[in-house]
Amino acid sequence: MQTVELLPDATTERTVREVWRRLSEAGLPSQAAHRHPTNRPHLTLATADTLVPEVRVQLKHVLEDLPVPLYLDGTVRFTGRTSVLAWAVRADAALLHLHEAVWRALRDAPACGRLNPIHAPERWQPHVTLARGRAVACPGTGLFSAPPDGPADVLAGQWVSARTYDSTVRSATPLGQ
Repeated sequence: MQTVELLPDATTERTVREVWRRLSEAGLPSQAAHRHPTNRPHLTLATADTLVPEVRVQLKHVLEDLPVPLYLDGTVRFTGRTSVLAWAVRADAALLHLHEAVWRALRDAPACGRLNPIHAPERWQPHVTLARGRAVACPGTGLFSAPPDGPADVLAGQWVSARTYDSTVRSATPLGQ
């Protein structure tokens, strides 16, 4: 499986990693425990069986719209076999446009194989994962630092670049550059 992911600006990445650290120090599940070198804050736009060369060329053009605004806005919890605690991503018009273009590029290329339907535009719930595990709970206060001009669980920044992650070989490759 290969993903198409957006990567945040350096300040946002540091802030997310700081929340990972605080979760870990509080004895809670945290992405900080995931030590693989490809682990970093990201937003998954789509996943497919493979990304064929023609689609990579299309994605390069789609991703020319970067950077686009980034808004992390409160936490969300997903439950299932594995629970996920995440920072919700507010999907503004620019992000929705970019997501739709990526989804369409993959959907219209049969050689990419099966797409994960949870990333379809009508189902997509954009988020940045903070923790994964069987018993992930929403933490109390104190994990999010309040910016000088806003609430503690809201952060503004930019999505500045993109990559693909290949789950078979566990490697990440820049996209659109």
